[in-house]
Amino acid sequence: MVKSAPASQKPSAPLVAIPLMEKLLATAMAKGGDFAEVYVERTVSTAVTLEENKVKSAQGGLSQGVGIRVISGAKVGYAYSDDLDEAALRRAAQTAALIAKGSGAEIAFNVSRRPQPTFYRVEQALSGVDVSDKVALVVQANRAAHTFDKRVKQVIATYADQTKNVWVCNTEGHLASDIQDLARLSTHVVAEGKKGERRTGFYGGGGRVPFSHFDTFTPEQVAREAARQAVATLGAVDAKAGPQTVVLAPGWSGILLHEAVGHGLEADFIRKGTSLFAGKLGQKVASDKVTVIDDGTMANARGSLNVDDEGNAPQFKVLIERGVLKGYMYDKLNARLMGQAPTGSGRRESFKHMPLPRMTNTYLAPGEETNEEIIRGVDKGIYCAHFGGGQVDITNGNFVFEVSEAYEIEKGKLRRPLKGATLIGVGPEALKNVSHVGNDPKPDPGLGTCGKDGQSVPVGVGLPTVRIDNMTVGGTRVG
Repeated sequence: MVKSAPASQKPSAPLVAIPLMEKLLATAMAKGGDFAEVYVERTVSTAVTLEENKVKSAQGGLSQGVGIRVISGAKVGYAYSDDLDEAALRRAAQTAALIAKGSGAEIAFNVSRRPQPTFYRVEQALSGVDVSDKVALVVQANRAAHTFDKRVKQVIATYADQTKNVWVCNTEGHLASDIQDLARLSTHVVAEGKKGERRTGFYGGGGRVPFSHFDTFTPEQVAREAARQAVATLGAVDAKAGPQTVVLAPGWSGILLHEAVGHGLEADFIRKGTSLFAGKLGQKVASDKVTVIDDGTMANARGSLNVDDEGNAPQFKVLIERGVLKGYMYDKLNARLMGQAPTGSGRRESFKHMPLPRMTNTYLAPGEETNEEIIRGVDKGIYCAHFGGGQVDITNGNFVFEVSEAYEIEKGKLRRPLKGATLIGVGPEALKNVSHVGNDPKPDPGLGTCGKDGQSVPVGVGLPTVRIDNMTVGGTRVG
């Protein structure tokens, strides 16, 4: 197969000419309104899947279009078009404008670029890497998983990437653009033990990284870790049910923080009063050990942004500091309605969606103890090494999380692997019961995708080793 030439990552001309974007803003505001925005997107993607020792699919895709939003008070009009013809785009602008009552002539708007930060830059676009190189990653992962242990019976390896070009302009005269490359390699493994017992393992990662990232974060490394998880939990005993001391491993365990706490700090839930954190700025909401940060500026992280999907720069945001609630995450709409400034937290899945306040990379700041010291201080408890899925109710903070790899802690040492463990609790209450925080902060390897209101966006999480006392563990063993 002929290799494609490297794709330049120099900013390209807008998919829709700037003068036309300015005309669309004028059309969108013709019936009044407080604010209008034009969002333009072009995404080239690749997805490769290997299953049953065969490459089942290797697909490429192209998606492009324009979303137009008008804000009038608390009302929002939104329309999009994947037809880039000027007439079609003007119809979309007229549709979005209908949210505002009134009439009048179109007023000209002029937009200009502002300096913006760079937290990632990929010299060769992922869309310019030949698909055969991407296929090679899943083939290598499959081979490594099967050779790790003869008990590995099934392997699913996937690779996905995208190169997204975005342009955002608005009636405040702001024009921003970005090139957002994103890649992820992952492996799911099934191991089979005695009497047909089956256990699974999952691992992967990536981020806003060049393809060369997988020279060091190798498919062999990914596959062996997934296989290790599956094999390590063969022969696991049923988890004990009831209140216990829980220790969270560093890294991906941050998904619990993201779900159980992070969503409740997003401004739409705060403004509507549906979050347990509404109206509690300056109040103690967690243990003194807890400092929660959302940071969209981390270099090459999966949730990082040079500009958010409203054209604003992301921020390093301290949400909870030593247990005290310090701030929320704001998009443009909710910031306007609440008299605040946006925090670079406006995110959308694609041009077909309105932006919402969302997390970027959310993590717990480190403490002073080592992982070994924290485990050594537990007489009886459970060590949560890896998490599966989970559910959270924003209105009351109740959460349930599946623990995919867990171990008993007895007299300060890790013992038997456990199965069927779940963590059950209320987000703020869990934070208040954090008694020890490790000095080993670790970001997740680049796995996270967050869903909200039918939209999915890439996110990062992170956590040092954390001990939470008196947490309810769901299991099938009593006593």
